[in-house]
Amino acid sequence: MELAALASAAIPDLSPTGVVGSPDDPRDFSAAVVFDRQGNRWRVRSPLHEEAAMRLETELQVLSGFTPGIRAALPFRVPSVAGAVRLDGMRTVVYHDMPGVEMELEGLTELGGKTAEDIGRVIAAVHALPADVVENADLPVYTADQFRQRRLNELDQAATTGRIPSVLLRRWENALEEMELWGFTPVVTHGDVHEDNLLVDQDRLVSVTGWTDLHIGDPAEDFAWLASSGNQAFTQKVVTAYWQHRSGGTVQDEHLLRRAVLAAEFALAQWLVRGLAAGDEDRSAEAEAMLGELQADVEEHGGQEISAAPAGPRAVPTPEPRTEPEPAVETDLRNETHAERVPQDTSDDGEGADDGTLDDAVIVERETDESETTSGLASDEDADDSRDEDAEETERANEHPAGDNLEPPAADTAVGTGADAETEAESEAETDTDSDSETDAASVSGPAGGPEAAEPPTTALDLDEVRRLDIRRPKNPS
Repeated sequence: MELAALASAAIPDLSPTGVVGSPDDPRDFSAAVVFDRQGNRWRVRSPLHEEAAMRLETELQVLSGFTPGIRAALPFRVPSVAGAVRLDGMRTVVYHDMPGVEMELEGLTELGGKTAEDIGRVIAAVHALPADVVENADLPVYTADQFRQRRLNELDQAATTGRIPSVLLRRWENALEEMELWGFTPVVTHGDVHEDNLLVDQDRLVSVTGWTDLHIGDPAEDFAWLASSGNQAFTQKVVTAYWQHRSGGTVQDEHLLRRAVLAAEFALAQWLVRGLAAGDEDRSAEAEAMLGELQADVEEHGGQEISAAPAGPRAVPTPEPRTEPEPAVETDLRNETHAERVPQDTSDDGEGADDGTLDDAVIVERETDESETTSGLASDEDADDSRDEDAEETERANEHPAGDNLEPPAADTAVGTGADAETEAESEAETDTDSDSETDAASVSGPAGGPEAAEPPTTALDLDEVRRLDIRRPKNPS
């Protein structure tokens, strides 16, 4: 009765005789049909919160833009406002009642006849409305890219709730990033086409209500409710009729239904976000349950097609693995001087090219230089030891004259001879030299196994042979 009283306040001459409930977005509006003494029917809508009030104001602006000429050209009836009244800062609106009744989607699909044809024709007429209807009402106007970017922003917002299954987030993001799907031509879009806003009379669609979301954008949005119906044959009939009325049967947007499926699925995420923003846990739980059902369908059956890419897992680009820089080669300080002194062969025949290696002759010469230095030190020490041993032998000879039965020491056990000492010292020097040479060669040679990496000979040379070697360092090329 409160709505009847509000209707009387909005239309002074109205004398209500009865009222019948008429559910219309029950979370957002209180709605009813009021009867008067003359038998007229009036439809009353009263917003339940501020957001609904703003939507209602938007619809008033839209309906005011439907001039008599525009209304006459439409193949359906559009609500007309009879009056309005404010209560608690929010406006309650009274409309002239329109013919037709609401039907469930399943009932619509089972009507047969020209129902699919009517729906296609109605949507085509909405998309053919002049842009002035939207622009004069100061409603949103999107290009195709702006619309896609808006969806991406909404997806990011939905992801922050932590209550959207990751498989759905990836599925939607992949479709939004597939640019081929988003080359549509923006049109005037109803934005809220579904069975509750389509009134049917004698199996024909006669009226369209719910004009609060009108904008210029993606035409696929007005097919989302059909894309989620499960009756693909009926949906295809509607789409065929739509193109017949829009372009004479020529399909101008082959990805229309793919985007419609995406819009239907994403509407669940939008419903969840709105529920959370309003603190409506029941709405949020309902949306989350439907998202769970959709997730199960996608994981088990792959869901409806929303991508123009071939069937199968979508290839997701992965960043190339980061490669660590190669560590700098540490230079042996003992070889640094040698490396600076050794010239690089730059001859044109390619032999001894500047490849960071040393000629074998240069390596042998360095070994020889070091061996001579070491052997020279060893020779001086050997000479001192030899003189001491000669003095001891002379003293023993004086103590034991010739003819005494003394056996000479065996050759293999003789101790302190100059030649043996010299050989032993030379061997030690060669060992030290070989060790240093191996270190030098490892620091400047090429990869293991190459001719430059050959280890220096380990056979000790006789000191006289080393001294007789005539090896010259190659001259610097002119």
